[in-house]
Amino acid sequence: MDDKEDFAALFNKSFQEQTRFEPGQMIEAVIVKITAAWIFLDVGRKGEGYLDRKELLDAAGNLSVKEGEKVRAYYLPSPGHELHFTTKIGSGPVAQAQIEYAKKSGIPVQGTVAKEVKGGFEVRISGGARAFCPFSQMGMRREENSAEVIGKALTFKVTECGERNIVLSRKAILDAERQVRAQALKESLKEGMRIKAIVTSIQKFGAFVDIGGVEGLIPVSEIAWGRTENVGDVLSVGQAVEAVIKKLDWEKDRLSLSIKDALPDPWESAAQTWPLGTYQNGTVTRLAPFGAFVALGEGVEGLIHISKLGAGRRISHPRDVLEEGQSVEVRIEAVDQENKRLSLSLAAISREEETAAADLKAYMEQSSTDSQSLGTMADLLKVKKEEKGKK
Repeated sequence: MDDKEDFAALFNKSFQEQTRFEPGQMIEAVIVKITAAWIFLDVGRKGEGYLDRKELLDAAGNLSVKEGEKVRAYYLPSPGHELHFTTKIGSGPVAQAQIEYAKKSGIPVQGTVAKEVKGGFEVRISGGARAFCPFSQMGMRREENSAEVIGKALTFKVTECGERNIVLSRKAILDAERQVRAQALKESLKEGMRIKAIVTSIQKFGAFVDIGGVEGLIPVSEIAWGRTENVGDVLSVGQAVEAVIKKLDWEKDRLSLSIKDALPDPWESAAQTWPLGTYQNGTVTRLAPFGAFVALGEGVEGLIHISKLGAGRRISHPRDVLEEGQSVEVRIEAVDQENKRLSLSLAAISREEETAAADLKAYMEQSSTDSQSLGTMADLLKVKKEEKGKK
């Protein structure tokens, strides 16, 4: 009999230890019943847990859950050892235990950014507890500014938890999420692959894009075949683009992409688009000591050598004749499709040279005709003289 009593006592003690929750402990439980005041939960132990119905009302006063759904809740110890839970970290005596548990277990907490303070932001955790998130830990995008996050409800990780101060990090949450997504993308992304992306930030050196939760960079030189002076003139935040993966460096977290490589190469049809000897319109893009570069189309530039700019006179620099941004008519002198080079000349000078060459040719032909005519006349006179002598 004593053995049976001892066994029963040990069993009850063991059961009590298994069903004991720590203050602030988080659980995910199924809603088994909803009443006018309470929501009852299946906590996987003997007896049901409960929480205040008001906690799950939306802004309009409507219940945001229904029976059978799961909710995340935190244990609140009560005098009668009841299984009382809350979905919010409160500001009462149990708040410290809840926050400490969240830090220890790595459980994210919800908070609303209240205002900007020295070095970071004040965040109100659900229930009213004040916390601090440093600027470096907010994980803000490059295009975001401080005013844009004020009033936003965000998820944070508790990094420090003292009696007077609670320090949070949103960056830790974002980094963890990014690592999960990056791991999944490692298996599917390959260099040279064509993918869809969304522009997330515009910078002087290029544009950052989202490729399924991971950020990549399109350098300014890879945005178009032509020269891009201002990225914002070509792309905008939120724009969907098609790009080719240039390089994947997962160790350094650097993903480089190219919109240019996803577009047709204009040089492949350069000989047909700008035939040798034809006259074309273009715009002077650069002036160098050795000549002037002229853009004829998207991504295609030709060079007018300085020796072809002076119309026979010697000039010290192309700026003596042309200026950047000037519209000019040029003649296609040579097409090197393999090396992507066009040799050009100014149309006005070329036309003058062609006219002069044509005049010279006509003159030479006329001179030749005249010479032949004179020769024929001499022969005729000779014949006439011979005929006269015979008489």
